[in-house]
Amino acid sequence: LSKESSILPASYVNRVETRTYPSYTTLVRKLCTCIFPAMLCKIIESGPRVTIIAATSSVGTFIVLSLIVATALYISLKSRYNEEIHLKVEMFLKTYGTSKPTRYTFSEVKKIARRFKDKLGHGAFGTVYKGELPNGVPVAVKMLENSVGEGQEFINEVATIGRIHHANIVRLLGFCSEGTRRALIYELMPNESLEKYIFPHGSNISRELLVPDKMLDIALGIARGMEYLHQGCNQRILHFDIKPHNILLDYSFNPKISDFGLAKLCARDQSIVTLTAARGTMGYIAPELYSRNFGAISYKSDVYSFGMLVLEMVSGRRNTDPTVESQNEFYFPEWIYERVINGQDLVLTMETTQGEKEMVRQLAIVALALWCIQWNPKDRPSMTKVVNMLTGRLQNLQVPPKPFISSQNQLVI
Repeated sequence: LSKESSILPASYVNRVETRTYPSYTTLVRKLCTCIFPAMLCKIIESGPRVTIIAATSSVGTFIVLSLIVATALYISLKSRYNEEIHLKVEMFLKTYGTSKPTRYTFSEVKKIARRFKDKLGHGAFGTVYKGELPNGVPVAVKMLENSVGEGQEFINEVATIGRIHHANIVRLLGFCSEGTRRALIYELMPNESLEKYIFPHGSNISRELLVPDKMLDIALGIARGMEYLHQGCNQRILHFDIKPHNILLDYSFNPKISDFGLAKLCARDQSIVTLTAARGTMGYIAPELYSRNFGAISYKSDVYSFGMLVLEMVSGRRNTDPTVESQNEFYFPEWIYERVINGQDLVLTMETTQGEKEMVRQLAIVALALWCIQWNPKDRPSMTKVVNMLTGRLQNLQVPPKPFISSQNQLVI
């Protein structure tokens, strides 16, 4: 100390000399405790690094808190969403009435589905299990995914096939709607879908089961089922997803139309419907569902899907096949058309007699001659006309112009 400092009291001088100041580490630790009381600060004795650790910890705390808030918000919104779907479904069931089909509780569905042990398959809207009703009738139980379709899949199925009965439409025997759990119970189709017989690759199923006579019977059965949906019900039912996967086969290989999750009801005298977006499966969707420039959406959109299905059945080739080598074979309808015009075989996957080849050729012509896959919906026939032509055994059918090109030239077969 200087001389001037000697005049100060000795006690004060001692205080100045012996006073200790908190270290930088201690200050940071106290700062952490004040600002982030729930945070455990790890302090390392190197100035700049202390600041980095504190900042990193604060970001971590913010992320954790954000995740907690986001999770709570998601659970709240999810609960509200599920409740809205439940109210929507219950309102429909109250309006619709539940005398037919039978309504089951979820505990009853668990017993019917044998606690969901025998899985048959999985689709876009849920998982299907094999089950059995109390009276011994075998059934297929579809458990619907609650997050898909806002309950519309359930409503569509019950509204469309809940009260109708036709030999070529799968029967809905029961349903369940209990909270977020929804199930549909159908008659069991032991031979599964037509798709497995048209495209048996990688399975022990033989395509040879689809002999030409059987193809004709299946095509006729599907056509009759579609005719009933379009003309035979109190309200016209448009399926919007006709494809081999949705055609199920019973014990006798009779076809039954299934999966009405995308279906739409309209008045029988209403020929045009309005949709906010295209619906269906790529390769089977009619052009007008993509663009209104092709025409209005109507039951003729189902006719287009039927035409594509028949062409797949007679050729054994998918309508969208990325493995084709030739550019001429890429567009499926054109490839089929050229083979019909040139008298080439359509059945590429099995041996057939000349008579069978002619029947297959004629069956392909019905998809073309009846204009099922014409781009203009007005040029496509009704399913009633399709049935009439099929039951007439396809005599004197006309080969139309290419489905995608207008032409005046027609050939009589």
